Amino acid sequence: MSYEPRRPARQEMLLIRGLMHRVLRWGPDSDDPVLLLHGWADSADSFQFVADEIAPHLPLVALDWRGFGHSEWCPAGYWFPDYYADLEQLLDRLCPAGAARLVGHSMGGNISMTYAGIRPARVRSLVNLEGFGLPRTEPAQAPARHAKWLDQLSEAPEFSDYTNTGDLAQRLMRRNPRLTEDRASFIADCWTRPLPGGGVRLRADPAHRLVNPYLYRREEMEACWRRLTASVLMVFGGKSDLAMRLGMEGGEAAFRACIPNVRVEVLADAGHMLHHEEPAAVARLIEDYLGSA
Repeated sequence: MSYEPRRPARQEMLLIRGLMHRVLRWGPDSDDPVLLLHGWADSADSFQFVADEIAPHLPLVALDWRGFGHSEWCPAGYWFPDYYADLEQLLDRLCPAGAARLVGHSMGGNISMTYAGIRPARVRSLVNLEGFGLPRTEPAQAPARHAKWLDQLSEAPEFSDYTNTGDLAQRLMRRNPRLTEDRASFIADCWTRPLPGGGVRLRADPAHRLVNPYLYRREEMEACWRRLTASVLMVFGGKSDLAMRLGMEGGEAAFRACIPNVRVEVLADAGHMLHHEEPAAVARLIEDYLGSA
C-alpha cells in the first residue's frame, strides 16, 4: 500500500543554467513561496508528506536539484558551487519581490545556509533540517582524495537496480525503521524509473557517486555562516545517525558559535530523514517559523 497524497502537487519544468529542472508546487501561486530543497539522492517528491500537513494558505515550491529526481543530468559532472548558482537563478525566477524563505534538508540545508551567508540580502529566513556540513579535513588528505577521484573516473559508477519498487521500499524500511510502509512505498515509486527488461533503477545520476577531488573546507563554510543575516532555525533529529557520526561538528554548540541568533529545535523521536518520519512536526515548525516571516 502506497501513501495517497491529500494535496497533490502541481508540476512544472524550469530551465535553470542550461538544464531543465522540475519543481513541484502546493498551495496558492505566489512570488514569495517557501522553497523546499531536498538532500542528496532524495527528490522534491518526499516533501509531499510535509505539504499534506502544512497550512494550505502557505505557498510551497520544491526543487529537484540537477541530476536528481526528474531534473536533467549534467554531462560535466557535479560541483558544489553549481548548486549555489542554481539556487540564485531559482530565486531570480520564483522570488523576484525580495528576500526568500528557505527550507533545506541535509545537502539542501548545507546549500541554503552557505548561500544565505554568501548572499545575505537574498534570504530572510531559513529552516535547516539536519544540514550540518561535513567533518573538518586536513591538507594531508588531498593526495589520496585526488588519487581516488582519478581511479573512479576509469569506472562507470552505478546505483543498484531493484526487482521492483516493493524491494526498494523494504530496503528503505530496514535502513530506517521509523519509516512507515506507505511512505516507503511512495518514496520508492518517486525515486525510480522502470527498466525495459524489468526491474527499476534510481532516477538519480550515478555520477553523484564520484568522490569530490576537492576537500571540504569547513573553515570556509563557517566564514559564510558568520555572515548570515537571515533568521535561522536548525532542526535536529534526536536519533540522527549523521549527528552522531559528526560528533562535536554536528552538535548545537558548534553552530551557536558561528551562526548569529540561531534557534535550535530537536525532534526527539526522529532520525536524519525527519521530513519522512515526522512530517507533521516539521510542518508545525515551518509554519511557526516561516509562516509570517
